[in-house]
Amino acid sequence: MTMACKICGNSENNTAYQAKEMMLGYRDVHDYFQCGDCECLQLENVPENLPDYYPEDYYSYSEVGFPTGIKRWLLAQRDYYAATGKGFLGKLLFLKNPEAKIATLQLTGIEPHSRILDVGCGAGHLLHSLKEAGFCKVQGADPFNEADIDYENGLKVIKQTIHEVSGSWDLIMFHHSFEHVVDQLDTLRSVAQRLRPDGCCLIRVPTVSSWAWQHYRLDWVQLDAPRHLFLHSIKSMAYLAQQAGLQVDNIVYDSFALQFWGSEQYQQDIALHDDRSYAVNPDSSLFSAEQIAEFEQRSQTLNQEHQGDQVCFYLSKQTP
Repeated sequence: MTMACKICGNSENNTAYQAKEMMLGYRDVHDYFQCGDCECLQLENVPENLPDYYPEDYYSYSEVGFPTGIKRWLLAQRDYYAATGKGFLGKLLFLKNPEAKIATLQLTGIEPHSRILDVGCGAGHLLHSLKEAGFCKVQGADPFNEADIDYENGLKVIKQTIHEVSGSWDLIMFHHSFEHVVDQLDTLRSVAQRLRPDGCCLIRVPTVSSWAWQHYRLDWVQLDAPRHLFLHSIKSMAYLAQQAGLQVDNIVYDSFALQFWGSEQYQQDIALHDDRSYAVNPDSSLFSAEQIAEFEQRSQTLNQEHQGDQVCFYLSKQTP
């Protein structure tokens, strides 16, 4: 039986794949297919035991560290510059020690008074940095947290879905959480309802509109079966946004070296959490420092060519 695409409904010329779980090294097989129309790669059926694939030490749920003294102040200057492009000292600090994730916010036009919601934020690492940098109206939402989190600097991360969050927001963002969302269209419709008229929705996700998917296929590290339920193409994200009453205003590729070393490891049957992995023991991995540097340079080239394996979508409400 041919599966219908969960994004556009197409059931013609879809391509089936069987992908192994390789982050934790379980190596069990999961059925995916890529839509022959919108090109979205998607998991056929979500496992009933999906939470088992998110260990307690999953990266987004690790505790937030608290720098003190002058380091805390300097990081705040850097992060304010990263988010806004403003501040001479922050610029110098950013050039010395960049913060790429926060830098993706510059195109959203946020200011210190902007209302910012981060969906699927885990422990709230990014929001904590923004709060420290002077953004006073920030909030996190993650239904998979054990409970609400209240930080001493005033940041609150609530145990809720986007459908349960109240209020209106200047920026709603999903930093590598949207690919884990089951109800893709309903989620974006809830975003559209909560965005202010001139607000922005930032979605950062892996993309099949990339060299890495074309080259590595089932060994592509960001396929990440079965945690990644949807791996969008540029076309499928534009279609989904349109159905939700949103539009894609800008697209920025922001891939990095993981697409190479992670996928090359998978080709050698080395799981991401394996002791031989660069993520675990970089000094004893397959790769030299020179190779990793080359991977980083190649990633920047792919980003410039719009072929990197992850992308930032900047969405707004549709104009009449």
